[in-house]
Amino acid sequence: MAIPLLAIKPSSQNHRVAGYEVPNEDTPFIYRSENLTDLGSIQALIWAAYRQIFSEHVILESNRQTFLESQFKNQQILVRDLIRGLGKSETFYRLVVEPNSNYRIVEICLKRFLGRSPYNEAEKIAWSIAIANTGIDGFIDTLVESEEYLQTFGENTVPYQRRRMKERPFNLVTPRYGSDWRIKQEEAYPKQGDIRNFIELARQVTIKQVPIKPISTANIVIPDMTRKSTDPVPASVRSSFRFPVR
Repeated sequence: MAIPLLAIKPSSQNHRVAGYEVPNEDTPFIYRSENLTDLGSIQALIWAAYRQIFSEHVILESNRQTFLESQFKNQQILVRDLIRGLGKSETFYRLVVEPNSNYRIVEICLKRFLGRSPYNEAEKIAWSIAIANTGIDGFIDTLVESEEYLQTFGENTVPYQRRRMKERPFNLVTPRYGSDWRIKQEEAYPKQGDIRNFIELARQVTIKQVPIKPISTANIVIPDMTRKSTDPVPASVRSSFRFPVR
């Protein structure tokens, strides 16, 4: 029997407070299927979904989900189904789920799918328990089927960061730069990550001593490079000097 989601007390984040700011370059462009008029606008919506779910850094040809794209272009699935499919893809699992703990997965997924940060640590704990019970696929289903998702984005809108007031955009934060990923890398490569190995390597280096040979300056003759005023001027110097012609 699965444990029900713990009660979460929302906090007053920016997206929950009405604002009066003037739209500017930080205001997100909202992609809706109702605004699709041609193949170019369809492709723009698909790439917006990639940027939101996969992150700006990994929009690569090898990460494309061609089957999902084909279904969406043929109107077999809605935008919400496209977002759900990207979240359940092998690429998302490899980039986000595999290198992180459940707490960080919750933080990233709330930003990507709901467009907001976690309210507090209690929400992270509650969703982490949900991941442990239903797995990552069940967690993604719960997010895209939640009342918050449907009220905010509905069936036909690509999720976006709601009212970015400070810090970097959510889709520019790379999941693999978290502390969990760094710890895993250090455990996987202990020889490269442990400073004691470099110390041991330095001790194994042998330095060849070069004998010092003394140099005597007793027999060095320094030539006289001075010239007296009575010495004749060389012909080469005389021939190269000319008075200016007027």
